[in-house]
Amino acid sequence: MLDLVRGLVGLTISLVVLVAAVVAIADGARRPERAYTAEGKATKTKWMLILGAGLLFAVLGALGMIQIVLNIIAIGPAAVYWYDVRPAIKPYGAGGPRGPRGPQGPSW
Repeated sequence: MLDLVRGLVGLTISLVVLVAAVVAIADGARRPERAYTAEGKATKTKWMLILGAGLLFAVLGALGMIQIVLNIIAIGPAAVYWYDVRPAIKPYGAGGPRGPRGPQGPSW
């Protein structure tokens, strides 16, 4: 019974780490390059590599291929991104094409 509980706790932690890593790398990829450099952070490329490494460890953890301790360490890059980098670069938007916002008036 104790082994089952440990297994479920480990799986839950692994899945939470995996989701956090996926969301962090997806959000980081959407942000424009200029946001990173304008805020004095590492370049977007470096952050994508850092978050990618964290994602790799998270995937390995979710598949049970690494110890739970290493899986917990994998949350580090995503945590730094969410609490330090993202708040600084968020005002720059998602970097997509800028189109008109809101309802359009009648076309005469």
